[in-house]
Amino acid sequence: MAAPRGERLIITLLGRRNVGKSSLINGVTGQDISIVSEIPGTTTDPVAKHYELIPVGPVTFYDTAGIDDIGELGEQRVKATRRVLWRSDVVMLVFDKETLDEPDWNTIRELKDMDIPFLIVFNKTDLYTPTKETLISLDKEKLPYMLLISQNAKDMLALRKKLITLVPEYFKKETLIIGDLIKPGDIVVCIVPIDLSAPKGRIILPQVQVIREILDHNGIAITVKETQIKEIFQQLNKKPVLAITDSQAVLQAAADVPEDIPFTTFSTAFARYKADLPALLEGLKQLDQLEAGDKVLVAEACSHHIECDDIGRYKIPQWVKDYLGKEIQFDIAAGHDFPDDLSEYKLVIHCGGCMNTGLEFKRRIHHCQAQGVPVTNYGILISKTQGLLERVIRPFGL
Repeated sequence: MAAPRGERLIITLLGRRNVGKSSLINGVTGQDISIVSEIPGTTTDPVAKHYELIPVGPVTFYDTAGIDDIGELGEQRVKATRRVLWRSDVVMLVFDKETLDEPDWNTIRELKDMDIPFLIVFNKTDLYTPTKETLISLDKEKLPYMLLISQNAKDMLALRKKLITLVPEYFKKETLIIGDLIKPGDIVVCIVPIDLSAPKGRIILPQVQVIREILDHNGIAITVKETQIKEIFQQLNKKPVLAITDSQAVLQAAADVPEDIPFTTFSTAFARYKADLPALLEGLKQLDQLEAGDKVLVAEACSHHIECDDIGRYKIPQWVKDYLGKEIQFDIAAGHDFPDDLSEYKLVIHCGGCMNTGLEFKRRIHHCQAQGVPVTNYGILISKTQGLLERVIRPFGL
């Protein structure tokens, strides 16, 4: 089975048109993924290639349009490239020139400001060799760089080894969803509603990942629908160490799960796993400060078919309005379309982020904080509106 998108390291190739980004992605993966041409602007939309980078694991390489693309379409391509940057964990900044000009240094400063590990790659060094002064400047700034030729197998091997050294610590250590709360033989009851939004023939990714983590820690995962909670607790001879529910069923589940059983939601667990639970709890305080007419952004990390009971578009807005007794305006941002300018919003409510990498999710939180806009997530907001927040965060010592 392929690794979930939100668990893959994302390595993006960035640079001007015709610097050899497509040749590099083909060379580093050993496959012809991107079209190579001497015509500037051959790559229009970001091209993704899944690859197993040993010993890191599954990664996605993104080949992007040139950041100097021109014209109306070119401007759209540059915007698409910059959206990929928001999701990037490592960047290869590619040049095919002898010296760096001010726009090049601006790009370097932008990557540093975004706190993205990056490697400066001087490609086509059989044709262009960076000057001694250029390399001295990079050394002075302590910026990592390589000189290579994308068609050279030894250079590509060295490049792969160098990329491994830039992998963020986040991907090198094991981060747990609920695994630290259980030990071998422990029972965890997973409450999984099957409603209109449930994908046919399967359950959603956060639920799959939690169940897999329980099994990885030699725990026992018992999965039930929200209508079977009382029945399963009557049948169990051993007390579960945790019950975890889909946030949409939190009110019913909380009523049926005994008070002495630790209880939380999948989305709350993912807020700790993927993001920053204390920061999202702090952002939640803004909910009580909203006034009639205020604008709130609901952000989904994935795009999906919209049902009549869609959680982000219908259920959350209604729960918020019922909780506040006020008319609030809601906008939706789906997939990777996260706004640059958040100034019109009083609050951002983000999904659990199962399709975001941890660094991407944290980058979104920091983006909100930098603009002074509080941010929270689906699960803890829903629990708040249902009067259950303290109970669902208690298992995490909060």
